[in-house]
Amino acid sequence: MENKKETSAFAEVINKKPNIKNDLFLRALKGETVQRPPVWMMRQAGRYLPEFMELKRKYDFFTRCQQPELASEITVQPIRRYGMDAAILFCDILVIPQAMNIHVEMKPGVGPWLPQPIRSQADLDRVIVPDIHDTLGYVMEAIKMTKEKLNDEIPLIGFAGSPWTILCYCVQGQGSKNFDKAKEFCFTQPQVAHQLLQKITDTTIAYLKEKIKAGVDAVQVFDSWGGMLSPTDYQEFSWQYIQQIIDALKDEAPVIAFGKGCWFALGEMATSGASALGVDWTCSPQNARILSGGNITLQGNFDPTRLFSPPAEIKRMVKEMIDAFGKDKYIVNLGHGILPNIPLENAGAFIEAVKEYKQD
Repeated sequence: MENKKETSAFAEVINKKPNIKNDLFLRALKGETVQRPPVWMMRQAGRYLPEFMELKRKYDFFTRCQQPELASEITVQPIRRYGMDAAILFCDILVIPQAMNIHVEMKPGVGPWLPQPIRSQADLDRVIVPDIHDTLGYVMEAIKMTKEKLNDEIPLIGFAGSPWTILCYCVQGQGSKNFDKAKEFCFTQPQVAHQLLQKITDTTIAYLKEKIKAGVDAVQVFDSWGGMLSPTDYQEFSWQYIQQIIDALKDEAPVIAFGKGCWFALGEMATSGASALGVDWTCSPQNARILSGGNITLQGNFDPTRLFSPPAEIKRMVKEMIDAFGKDKYIVNLGHGILPNIPLENAGAFIEAVKEYKQD
């Protein structure tokens, strides 16, 4: 009975959305039968596009995020060029710690840089759960502008980082291959770590709720560094917080949960109330279907580096990937974000392969 109630509440939410002309993405999230699966690419709005690079030369990173005109323009650039089935709002996961009174810079050649990392209770005490309108209102303006530009042609996706992934940057102070300081913090000061994770979770829920009110049609939670944790530690320091986010949002909009390297959690993720699960390239389509129980929409999982292959090979591999996942309850995507130096023709071949897809 519980599941039926949830399904009908969710159906009501989906049905209240405006009439999107190309609703393949929303139909796939509902598990409907489709002619072909929808396609979009993580990080499609940005770094591999020459039109984006032009703006990058003029404006620094957070200016591009914080100016609604720029963010909306960057969001629609790949749609104009390739015609994906969904747009994802140009922004960054680190606007959340910025709003929480944690200083974040984007340093050339370094990437994210947090000069005052959170390493103690005293550090945590200066972290706030902010008023979203005061701190992140520019994101909502960007959504409204983007919705106007899209003109209900395709859905718009909003996103946030998972609380664990945000904690990784807040504690480490920068990107890392193993986030050793973040893990040490969690294992030596678990109480402080859980307080920080809860503050991030509360902020993220409020942020994504406002994004949905502003007009996004679905949201995705990126747990980019979930695979850094063992299955047991993943439950304690990551998944329970993602579950809170799904519980708070699932009746308002479809939620996609993506944990890179988290194949071991697909079974639990499948019963979470999420509408779809992202899968990275280290898990085969067959295993992803088995591990997730075979009833939930999956998204992924082309290796982004494989986009360096010749276009004809990309098209062959994409067709094989769709055949392996099955065309229904499936959203074609990469297994992580597109790389900056992918040839434009190759990105185009990836999208075209899906649009040309026919079952044998």
